[in-house]
Amino acid sequence: MKKIISFILVCLMVLGVLTLSACGTDKSDTADTAVNTDTQGTEPQGEGTELPVHVSDDKYRNYYHIWVCSFEDSNGDETGDLQGIINKLDYINDGDPTTDTDLGLDGIWLSPIMPSDSYHKYDVDDYMDIDPEFGDLETFDKLIEECDKRGIAVILDLVLNHCGTGHEFWLKALDEAKAGNLEGYADYYRFSTGGMTGTGWRNVIGASGLWYEGQFSGEMPEWNLESEKTRAYFEEVAKFWLERGVAGFRLDAVKYMTDEITDGNEFLNWFYTTAQKYNPDVYMVGENWQGDAELYDTYESGIDSQFAFSFATSSGYFTRNAISGNGNALSAQLQKFDSKSKEANENAINAFFLSNHDMVRIANSFAGDLEDQKMAAAAYLLTPGNTFTYYGEELGAKVPSGYFENDAYFRGAMNWDDENPSTIWCTANAYQDWPYGGVKQQTEDENSLLSFYRQAVKVKNQTPQIARGSISETYTFDQQAICAFKVEYEGEEVMVIHNMSDDETLNLTITADMLESPVIRGMLCANGESDTESVLEGNVLTIYGLSSVVLGNK
Repeated sequence: MKKIISFILVCLMVLGVLTLSACGTDKSDTADTAVNTDTQGTEPQGEGTELPVHVSDDKYRNYYHIWVCSFEDSNGDETGDLQGIINKLDYINDGDPTTDTDLGLDGIWLSPIMPSDSYHKYDVDDYMDIDPEFGDLETFDKLIEECDKRGIAVILDLVLNHCGTGHEFWLKALDEAKAGNLEGYADYYRFSTGGMTGTGWRNVIGASGLWYEGQFSGEMPEWNLESEKTRAYFEEVAKFWLERGVAGFRLDAVKYMTDEITDGNEFLNWFYTTAQKYNPDVYMVGENWQGDAELYDTYESGIDSQFAFSFATSSGYFTRNAISGNGNALSAQLQKFDSKSKEANENAINAFFLSNHDMVRIANSFAGDLEDQKMAAAAYLLTPGNTFTYYGEELGAKVPSGYFENDAYFRGAMNWDDENPSTIWCTANAYQDWPYGGVKQQTEDENSLLSFYRQAVKVKNQTPQIARGSISETYTFDQQAICAFKVEYEGEEVMVIHNMSDDETLNLTITADMLESPVIRGMLCANGESDTESVLEGNVLTIYGLSSVVLGNK
């Protein structure tokens, strides 16, 4: 009789908890890892119920990074455009939190969309317009309107280090500088008559003894960030876009804002507080690929976020530990990064990602192991702060062998359907490999990488404390494969637990000092062949290999 009652209770708990994907496989090598013998009872959330999806109204978002020219071509000119993004918004977020057919992402980061002579648009010629290849301001306004309907915040890639050689100010500055006037438009830029003063300085053609700074290339003259004229112009730019409904900016190459005359932290603080005049809730994330220590220093500027490069790419903590199965190491690094960032800026928002437009696609790091790829995705998507998913990452896009040094191949056309290949040409026909098919094919497969991303984002959105909280404790359970940490937010506690072992099922005792009355709030499984869900019985969590569980208090 006791066995029958126990079986019924377990079934009720499984039905009652939030379950987004079947987790685990039947294993005989279950390992007990009880910390102590304290027990806490659990109750189901309610039969057939599911936690609501939190709709964000603050800076905490899960962003989708779109390389605009490669995403969707709406007019057949072989270049992606703003209307194409509008046409595909329901793929990112359809505005209905009860559906499972969208990614559930509530933010978009657009690669540069301002007029430029290059395909990448990082050499801007006009900071207050749209490149004609992508559309016009009317279409941009429509994009913002449609994003607002779906609860999507839009941030723009903003390049404040340098501009393009077609910029009106640069053309006027060159004419004046050649005539010996360095106080007019030339004051917007970095000119020198004292010879080359360091790396990145270039001779002005047709003007002997006149130099200008162009750290990235001769086609990208550096702005003088100390000039009051430059700052007045940048304020005008921020005002222009924020008043059109942009939520904020991704700031390019913030490490280069510091030089022999400019304190980068002072400049970032100035630009951030200036933008707040036009939107008090403006969000800014900086590209800073230096080490973590340098990021902590830069957080003293007050900027919201900086991309956590040490956790990204093939050598980053997410990928490295997903492949090795070392969950302990990952949780320790997450806590250190989270605490150090918030020591420097108590309002810092982590910005975790796996890859971006400057990197070899993250799928190349996994040697075809889809389960490890899912595990890495779960690890970064269920972290405190904001996440950034690079378009096509959720489909397993790969860079073809032999093209790892050509960044155009990191930015190939999106694959909506294997049976209808894209005709986008903006990256000179650079292509990507799609070993798991396009959106159509993966939508039809409940065990696909795309389906997993949809489930993972939903779990995070159903537990808003994860994004907004801070990591207070980590737990090893004496098992190297376990990545476990507790997040605290406004008096609420949530635990995120990953079992990064390929096949070992573990029993973990959740003690009272971890959570007083634990209950499962969500779970994921990177093993698509699984048929048994992780279960919390009493205070013992049975978590299967390559599985993730989110626990909260009853």
